[in-house]
Amino acid sequence: MPNPGFIRGTHHLTFCVGGAQEDYDFHVRLLGLKSVKKTVLFDGEIPIYHLYYGSRLGDASTLLTAFPYRQAGWMGKRGTNQLKILNLSVPAGSVGFWSDRLDEFDVEHEHTELFGTERLSFAHPCGIHYTIVGDPEPDSREPYGGAGVPAEHAIRGSYGTTTSVREPEPQSFFITEGLGGTLIGSEGAHHQFQIGDEHGHGRMLELVEEPSLPQGTWQFGEGTIHHHALDAVTAENQGVVKDWIVGLGFTDVSDVKDRGYFFSVYMRSPGGALIELAYSTPEGFLIDESEDELGTHMCIPPHWEDRRSEISQLEPIETVETVVG
Repeated sequence: MPNPGFIRGTHHLTFCVGGAQEDYDFHVRLLGLKSVKKTVLFDGEIPIYHLYYGSRLGDASTLLTAFPYRQAGWMGKRGTNQLKILNLSVPAGSVGFWSDRLDEFDVEHEHTELFGTERLSFAHPCGIHYTIVGDPEPDSREPYGGAGVPAEHAIRGSYGTTTSVREPEPQSFFITEGLGGTLIGSEGAHHQFQIGDEHGHGRMLELVEEPSLPQGTWQFGEGTIHHHALDAVTAENQGVVKDWIVGLGFTDVSDVKDRGYFFSVYMRSPGGALIELAYSTPEGFLIDESEDELGTHMCIPPHWEDRRSEISQLEPIETVETVVG
């Protein structure tokens, strides 16, 4: 029998924002996440921050990672055939806390219900759509209660993403046949799939049909979600999943790329969403900072070390933690 490999759940979610300071304030001071790592984008020749937020140790499925592109002047355009919403998980009984907190910070939001969950929809300052999902299922992830957010109400990490599509069938095939997902349900233009296994988190991939929207951009640019990284767990399994997907005819797949803290393979799905298969190194984010120092250094990848003077010209960020270097 052919071996399709397996996906555990979400590894991380990555997006292009505006200013570094407003992004930091949004994720750390509003959402109460930990600033796990400050480094720079590995790709290209323009110095761009790569800011990581998540749990205490930056565990897989808790990570949100941002490229602040305003300083470079690159703008994206939101539209269809593009990742549309970052969905974050909280306990079902915590939605009221988050509604009050968003009110306290003067963040406009809307209460909705979808697929049996209560949700709060709001936006990042750069316009990217976020949803807090009250998940009724148990969640074993360790909560990180920063910025006055009690641990019992803290964001646990990714619930999944929503992708805007012109038509759902091609993306549905990719999710079910390529990623081993299952269609859980449909509500009008919305479709929900579950991927991964019982050890994973961030397992919900949702589609919304929006055929009248213009095509969204796929390159780096402020205001757009860049990719959804899935946890492939090991190098061997990453290769198996990659070969399986290529064998289905999805040949727009990258070679393995060393991202310092994890290894990545990228592919453009038929619904436009850029999907990454990632697995963490054994050291993870502790490879260049100790546990007590996570997020307190500007960590420069080796191939950027000789350009540290350029990186020092990036927008300074006023942080909760003391940053050195």
